[in-house]
Amino acid sequence: MSETDLPQLDFSTMQPYPIWERARTECPVIHSHGSDLDPRDGYTVTRFGDAEHTLRDWETFSSSINADHIGKFMGDLILAMNGPEHRQYRNLVAHAFRASALERWDADLVVPLIHGLIDDIAPKGQADLVADVTSKYPVQVICRIVGVPLEDTPQFHQWAEEINLGVLDEPKGMAASRNMRAYLEPIVEDRRKNPQDDLITDLVTAEIDGEKLTDEKIYGFLRLLLPAGAETTFRTMGNALTALLTRPDELARVTADRSLIPEVIEETLRWESSVTTTSRIATTDAEIAGVAIPGGCPVTVVIGSANHDAGRYDDGEEWKLGRKTQTHLAFGTGPHQCLGMHLARLELRTGLNVILDRLPNLRLDPSRPAPVIEGFAFRGPTTLPVLFDV
Repeated sequence: MSETDLPQLDFSTMQPYPIWERARTECPVIHSHGSDLDPRDGYTVTRFGDAEHTLRDWETFSSSINADHIGKFMGDLILAMNGPEHRQYRNLVAHAFRASALERWDADLVVPLIHGLIDDIAPKGQADLVADVTSKYPVQVICRIVGVPLEDTPQFHQWAEEINLGVLDEPKGMAASRNMRAYLEPIVEDRRKNPQDDLITDLVTAEIDGEKLTDEKIYGFLRLLLPAGAETTFRTMGNALTALLTRPDELARVTADRSLIPEVIEETLRWESSVTTTSRIATTDAEIAGVAIPGGCPVTVVIGSANHDAGRYDDGEEWKLGRKTQTHLAFGTGPHQCLGMHLARLELRTGLNVILDRLPNLRLDPSRPAPVIEGFAFRGPTTLPVLFDV
C-alpha cells in the first residue's frame, strides 16, 4: 500500500482507523514520496512494537523535526530538543508538575473549576457537554496553573486550537502565535518584578548553568503548554463521555462503581487517542520492520494505530472495560513522554466523577444526532447533547 491508496478526506472529519488497520496487516511501514510542502520521502509507522521502539530510540529517530513543523508556530520549544539539553529544560517544567503540586491543584483549582461549570448547567436538565463543559474545563485549569486570568481563557482556547491546527492553516496559526505572545509579554514582565505562585514565575526565575531562560525559550514553553494542556485533555474527556453515553449499561455500571473510573480513562486513552500522530526524523540510515529508512527522512509514528494493534490488544477497535493489558502510547514513551500526563489523568478523574455526581440519570438527548468522534491528527466529538434529572 502506498500513499496513492489513501483517500483525500477532510482532516477534521476523517475516520482513519480502517486505513491504519489495513496498513498494519499489509504494509506496517508506509513509504510516501515527497510533496511540494516537503520534498523528502517519508515513512509512517503503524504497529505498536515499531512505534514504541521508534519513540524510545531518540538518537536514531530525533524529535528535532518538530522545530520545522510546529516550531514555526510555537517557537523555541522543548519538544524539538534531545539529549542533555532536553533533560535540562524538561526538568525545569517537570518541577512544576510534581506530585505535591498536583495534590494542591486538585483541591484548590481543579475541583472548584469543574463544579463551577456544572453549576451553570445543573438546573437546566439539558446541555451540550462539549460546548458547556469539556471545551472550557481543561483550558481553565492550564491557564490558572500558568497564571493567565480565568476571564481570558476563552481567547486562549481559540488561540490554542489555531496554533495546534497551524499546519493546516498557516496564516491563522501564525497570527494566533503572535497574539498569544503579545498577550503574555506584560504578564511575563510583571512576574519578573512581582513573583507569584504560578508557572510563569517558575520560568522567568529558573536558571540553567547559572543562566536564566531567554524570552524565546519562555514563550516557546508557554505556547506549547497552553495548547497541549487544553486541547488534548478536552478531546479525551469528550471521548470518554461518548464511550459511556453510547453504552448505557457501562455508564450505569461506572456510575455505581467509581473505582472503574481509572480504567475508563486508560481504555479511552488507548481507544481514541486525542492526538494520533507524532513526528521524528531519522538521524542516520536505519530500519523499521525490515524497511530501510534513509537518514534525513521524516518518520510519522501513528500512536492511534499502534494503540489498536491486534498483536497487542484483542478487539483493539472496540472500547471495553476489563482488558488485561492497559498500557498504551497515548502519552508517547521515551524521553519525550507527555510531561502533563499526570495532570491530564487528574483532570479526567475529577471531571468524570463530578459530572456523574452532579448530573443524575445522565443520558444522550434522543432528539439530537448521536455524537461522533472524528478527525485525523486530533480526534474528539464536536457536540455531546445530553439530558439529566434536576
